[in-house]
Amino acid sequence: MADEGVVLFQGSDLVHTPPHARDFGLVFQDYALFPHLNIFDNVAFGLRMKKLAASEIRKRVAILLEQVGLTGFEKRKINDLSGGEQQRVALARALAPRPRLLMFDEPLGALDRTLKEDLLSQLHELLHKTRIPAIYVTHDQEEAFSVADMVLLLHDGRIARQGTPEEVWKTPGSAWAARFLGIGNVVDGVASHGGKVKTDFGMFDLRCRHKHLKGERLPLLLTQVSRGGREIKLKVKDVLFKQDHFEVHMKGGLIFHRKERPRMGGIMRVAVEVECLA
Repeated sequence: MADEGVVLFQGSDLVHTPPHARDFGLVFQDYALFPHLNIFDNVAFGLRMKKLAASEIRKRVAILLEQVGLTGFEKRKINDLSGGEQQRVALARALAPRPRLLMFDEPLGALDRTLKEDLLSQLHELLHKTRIPAIYVTHDQEEAFSVADMVLLLHDGRIARQGTPEEVWKTPGSAWAARFLGIGNVVDGVASHGGKVKTDFGMFDLRCRHKHLKGERLPLLLTQVSRGGREIKLKVKDVLFKQDHFEVHMKGGLIFHRKERPRMGGIMRVAVEVECLA
């Protein structure tokens, strides 16, 4: 039970609605499948609870197993499946009753990267095909931005930023969100005259929708740009290989990305822009 407030879905207060009457589907990180039932019976479980006809159950289970790529697995035991296959069964079981809402709790957390990427693509396609709304909870940013139509960042129990993946990524809206997403470099600055801001890395033109008093301290997002901006020169402290680029750690704690490996200890020139996060 909630300590206070209400949880509304389609106009109904869920706090006073028993779980079995909410008509929600759940997919867990640890699969939560029934080990004593085969694949068919696991997927059919919710349909039998709804007392559907046997012919309708067979039809729905067959369609769902085809959609998750497990046709022919009907009589297999749960313990004979890989982690990725078990999660596909869990997804099919949750979809079978055609719930009003699907809730995912770190559903791919136990899988390796290759399996995760395959299931993410399949999950995104299935959710759009079935048109069942879903709430997907994950700590994996790449996972969230890949599968979601709308992203909400939670911080200290509150929504710190929400929007489409593109909106949230391009405009994090706060220093915490920018740091959490690893977007650009968050630095401190002091508002100066003429729409400029002073930082430890020099004076910059400030991009901001607000007016700030001279001397006001501001959180800033300093990002690398390919055109325009202001060029800064910093010493290279460390270089990490990241498959398709190099992550360059500079003096002062700034991090930039380059296609070519720079020289350790050398001076690198970077064009940057500064945006206010206040």
